[in-house]
Amino acid sequence: MNEQKLKAIFAEALGISESIVVDDLLYNSIEQWDSIAHMSLIAAIDEGFDIMMDTDDVIDLSSFAKAKEILSKYGVEF
Repeated sequence: MNEQKLKAIFAEALGISESIVVDDLLYNSIEQWDSIAHMSLIAAIDEGFDIMMDTDDVIDLSSFAKAKEILSKYGVEF
């Protein structure tokens, strides 16, 4: 359930299809995931999961797989 929610957040924040939101989707690997979109994505994740990511986590969030790893630190289960 949380993985689907995170996929939807990625898709909406980046303006892409959920079908390309896979574990190996990497920051800057697609045109839509640039630095501006990254900050929108972070805000959407924070809001969607009611958390506030640390700065280090914002910087480290470099893929869909890494996002799941980081969110698990905040008690989100996948």
